Amino acid sequence: MSFWKKMLGIGPRENEESAEPKMLAEDEYKGFEIRAMEMKSGSEYQLCGEIEKTVDGEVRMKQFIRADKLSSAEEVAKFSLKKARQIIDERGDDVFDSWI
Repeated sequence: MSFWKKMLGIGPRENEESAEPKMLAEDEYKGFEIRAMEMKSGSEYQLCGEIEKTVDGEVRMKQFIRADKLSSAEEVAKFSLKKARQIIDERGDDVFDSWI
C-alpha cells in the first residue's frame, strides 16, 4: 500500500483482518472436497470450513462454523477437517439440503 493511502486511511489497516477468508488446509474425503478456513476471533481461531461436491453436474458447497475456538491455525485446520469428515459421515449428500 502506498504512503498516501496509509496516511489518508484508505484500504485495510495492518491490524485489520482480510475480508477474503484464507484456506488453511484441504483434503478429499468420500468424494467430497473439504477445506479448513481461517476465521479469527480476537487472538484465537474459530472452527470453520467448507464441504464441496459435484452432484449431477452442479458444484454444491456448504460452509460450517462452530463455536469451538483454538489458539493456533494448525490446530483449527486439523479439527476443521475432522469436523467436516464427521458431518459427511452423518449426513452424506444430504448435507447440502439442510442447515448444519
